[in-house]
Amino acid sequence: MEFGRIIVSETAFNSENPQDIINSNISIINLMREEGVADEAIHDDALMSYYLDFYVSQYTQGNFAQFVYNSGWNKELNELIEEALTILGAEKQLEFFQQQAKKVRLMSSVKLNKFLKGKLEGVNPIRDLLNDNTFFDLDENLVELNANFLKSHPDFEALPIEEIFTTLEELVGHEIKRN
Repeated sequence: MEFGRIIVSETAFNSENPQDIINSNISIINLMREEGVADEAIHDDALMSYYLDFYVSQYTQGNFAQFVYNSGWNKELNELIEEALTILGAEKQLEFFQQQAKKVRLMSSVKLNKFLKGKLEGVNPIRDLLNDNTFFDLDENLVELNANFLKSHPDFEALPIEEIFTTLEELVGHEIKRN
């Protein structure tokens, strides 16, 4: 059974920083997972936002090679990111992601596996080949698009923290420890 809601805290919803909404969604998904909720039961679009943020944060911290390396170049994840970019209307980012993905697909599986099993730091020609700063020049702000996607979603709710815990406790069937 899927949890049919995308929940964030009221504090995040009222924040000026769009990343706060995304981070709140991530925190709630992480809490659900810690409490044994399977990904299949988490709202698909909440997960899509979660994984798009993973892509954006990996890219901003260490460029495309870091995303490839830390994701293990996962086919399902890549499809989810393409779907997210399409839904958000981020056409330039989608086209760029597809160009970058083509670089990886053109690489031999031996070369890719060597890259994934090796070290990202130091001398790394594959890393250097994959990295491309065009991502930062595109005028589509994925953080804003992602946050607005969540806020405008028909299943979206902003709740006080205590109500979030109560809602999730009903879902998991036991009390959740508050830190």
